[in-house]
Amino acid sequence: MSAAESTEPKVDETQPKVEETQPKAEEAKPAKGNESTAPASEDTKPVTSSAVFSMFGGGAKKEKKEGDEDRGDNSGSAKAQREAAVAAKGEEDEAPESEDVHFEPVIKLTEKVETKTNEESEEQLFKMRAKLFKFVKESSEWKERGTGDVRLLKHKENGKTRLVMRRDKTLKVCANHYIVPEMKLSPNVGSDRSWVWNAAADVSEGEPEAVTLAIRFANSDNANLFKDAFLKAQKDNEVLFKQAEEAAAA
Repeated sequence: MSAAESTEPKVDETQPKVEETQPKAEEAKPAKGNESTAPASEDTKPVTSSAVFSMFGGGAKKEKKEGDEDRGDNSGSAKAQREAAVAAKGEEDEAPESEDVHFEPVIKLTEKVETKTNEESEEQLFKMRAKLFKFVKESSEWKERGTGDVRLLKHKENGKTRLVMRRDKTLKVCANHYIVPEMKLSPNVGSDRSWVWNAAADVSEGEPEAVTLAIRFANSDNANLFKDAFLKAQKDNEVLFKQAEEAAAA
């Protein structure tokens, strides 16, 4: 009896714990009452574009994949076989030759306009491919002016000879001056295929300009040919310039 008495208080202590759990079960009951609201939440789903199309009798287009057509084809691509069949059919059914059709031009081009270079009245005495340089005083260095044909042109009327050089492709003038007696053709230091001279009035840029020029050829033979032609033209011009000075003085 003493053992039973000692256990009764323990049973009484557990009873309040059961009573405490009962309110929690009652709180969970309202959740069952919300079951009626579940369908309402399903009805409030967002309307998608496919649902809109289905309302009008349409639906989302299903893309047809090329892989579905070729599925199960172990011998090769079905698409390639179809293209080969079309090509073979095209060879058999060749299109007939069309008749020659002539269309009159809407706009007729005007006559070709000739561009004058002031070289039409001159005779070419010398021509050789070379590279031209100009000495820049500000930076004390040589600057390349262009690569092309250097020519000596003699005027058919007054007989004076000038040096003209144009760049390749663009044909822009990079040297243009008379070969006057004051010029001195000197060999470039350390090179047997290059010459240097001073031009008091080079007009390649438009206005007369005093420049120091250097020209370089492919080999020494070409350089010597240029020297001979240059000195001959200089000698001929010297005579012409003296005659012009005497005629002006008289």
